[in-house]
Amino acid sequence: MVRRRPLGRQFGWLWAAYAVSAYGSGLGFGAFPLIAVLALHAGPVEVSALSAVGPAVGALIAVPLAPWVEFRRKRPVMITMDLARFTAMATIPVAYAFGWLSFVQLLVVSAVTAAAKIAFSAAGGAYLKALVRPDDLLVANARFESTNWSSIAIGPPLGGAAIALLGPVTTVVADALSYLLSALGITAIRGHEEATRTTEKSPVRAGALLDGWRHIMGHPGLRALYLNNMLVSGLIMATEPLLAVLLLRQLGFPPWQYGLAFAAPCLGGLIGSRLAHRVVARYGRHWVFRTVGTLRAIWLIGLALVRPGVVGLVTVMAVELAIIINMSLYTPVLATYRLEHTPNHLVARTLSAWSIGQQAAIAILTALAGLLADVTSPRTALTVAGLLMLTTPLLLPRHDHTPQHGAELARSHS
Repeated sequence: MVRRRPLGRQFGWLWAAYAVSAYGSGLGFGAFPLIAVLALHAGPVEVSALSAVGPAVGALIAVPLAPWVEFRRKRPVMITMDLARFTAMATIPVAYAFGWLSFVQLLVVSAVTAAAKIAFSAAGGAYLKALVRPDDLLVANARFESTNWSSIAIGPPLGGAAIALLGPVTTVVADALSYLLSALGITAIRGHEEATRTTEKSPVRAGALLDGWRHIMGHPGLRALYLNNMLVSGLIMATEPLLAVLLLRQLGFPPWQYGLAFAAPCLGGLIGSRLAHRVVARYGRHWVFRTVGTLRAIWLIGLALVRPGVVGLVTVMAVELAIIINMSLYTPVLATYRLEHTPNHLVARTLSAWSIGQQAAIAILTALAGLLADVTSPRTALTVAGLLMLTTPLLLPRHDHTPQHGAELARSHS
């Protein structure tokens, strides 16, 4: 049995702030592709560009932000990034109400929110490491992971129904308000916080921009996991705009079914995240990385088999369920390993480098998938993505780079 213990009131506020923004994002899941398709009548190339260009530009903006985040108190940074996302998202319903909404605005908002998300996540990871005990990191990350998947399970069906009843920008309003509530929740966290100290006269030096990548690429375990994560995340996210066009336009699925196809399988995320520390305690982290990392990669090819009607809907749900159970078990273990193997003065820059690389991979692979879909078809592009996904286990670490105390910490929860 896994012994549960409280992680403290401060963690409770942080978790609540994360939950409210996660549920807001769950309501707005796939909102931009839906708005592009339903309100702006965009095609596969435009929808893929929306999913690629915005995050890519956001990743570029986040590069100089990483050292700035590192050497500042993390709570004010998180609050600022939440307010930035609220402001950017709020411009969409205003523009839509006055008939000014354009594809360019969606691109700009996508870039701003992507950059703010990277900075928020970097600050949040560093803050979490300082907030909870080292042997509680896996428990805390598993709770965040569980919240993330439950929000996606509940949010998209409600968001699809809201869009059908109230219009395509309804869920964007909810998503914007969730960031405002998240900022208020983080403000409620009490206690003194010190900024990370540095002996350098100018911490935001040119070389500081690359320190996160130097740490990742100089660590054998992190390097392998980083490269694998970029390819896996990029291929999975590249399928989202392809499926939006395939399901909504070519196969005639209504928006609520599109939301349901991705929401219901997310209940599997509750299973995987709750099992994470038990599986680590029994089999070890290296087993999770090798075995579960492989299992999450073999299912994506199934999306190429989607057909109209109930059979197609069940196919999407089955594929997504298999992927999500394995991802939700794998991700908190990866997040904990990453924090434990990064010194405190490099956490924000390492997490920023990780997110920037992931966003860049998503942008490049999404753009390429969109071009391929335009030249051939969305189904062909899904097939290629699925075949490439089968090669990703080759990038997983071949050897265990976890110190002995890592296994001992995991077993302390059993």
